[in-house]
Amino acid sequence: MATIHPTAIVAPGAQLAADVEIGPYTIIGEHVEIGAGTTVGAHAVITGHTRIGARNRIFHLVSLGEAPQDKKYAGEPTRLEIGDDNLIREFCTFNTGTVQDRGVTTIGSHNWIMAYVHIAHDCVVGDRAIFANNASLAGHVEVGDWAILGGFTGVHQFCKIGAHVMTGVSTVVFKDIPPFVMASGHPAEPHGLNSEGLKRRGFSAESLSALKRAYKVLYREGNTVAEAQAKLEPEAAVHPEVRQLLDFLARAERGIIR
Repeated sequence: MATIHPTAIVAPGAQLAADVEIGPYTIIGEHVEIGAGTTVGAHAVITGHTRIGARNRIFHLVSLGEAPQDKKYAGEPTRLEIGDDNLIREFCTFNTGTVQDRGVTTIGSHNWIMAYVHIAHDCVVGDRAIFANNASLAGHVEVGDWAILGGFTGVHQFCKIGAHVMTGVSTVVFKDIPPFVMASGHPAEPHGLNSEGLKRRGFSAESLSALKRAYKVLYREGNTVAEAQAKLEPEAAVHPEVRQLLDFLARAERGIIR
């Protein structure tokens, strides 16, 4: 049976795994599901149609599954889904989706999410990302696996941030950031390949060389995006990392940072 502090309020319909721990003064809504091994700190509010996976560590004073901050929202039963093994620190706010989009906000597994992070409606966050303090995603944002958002990074609605991206502190993102790129500034500008991060994740010297060539074609040779895509097709046939970059460019709807 779940361990629930006597001051906590858990709605009768909530589904908690047998070893879940709920801290003092926390409120759990009736449509909430929490998986095995997850702990929730004090004064947290988890509401809405929210499903949380296994072994998450959720700290004090978070708000998960609250209604989206969207004027079109009219009380529809939209959702928030969180995977496994995430760390979610104090004062984080994650909202449910809207029917105008996917209807669900999705956060993957093994993410490290620091204090005061906001993830708005209909966002999709992959796996093993790191969000430093006060990073904020507006609605409909996508963040790829292994991305690192520096403190106070702000991302405009509908932007896409590729896998293995790293942003500097106080970066403001108005356009898409291709995978493997480091970015900073207001507005965000590219500052080379995230080479150190890729080395730490086991990318081979061959893969790094291919990505460096691709970065040069995209950012250093004066090519348009379309010209860069055409020039990189032969590399993409050989190197899956370059194919991943081209696939991202094909999906970029707001344009990319330049």
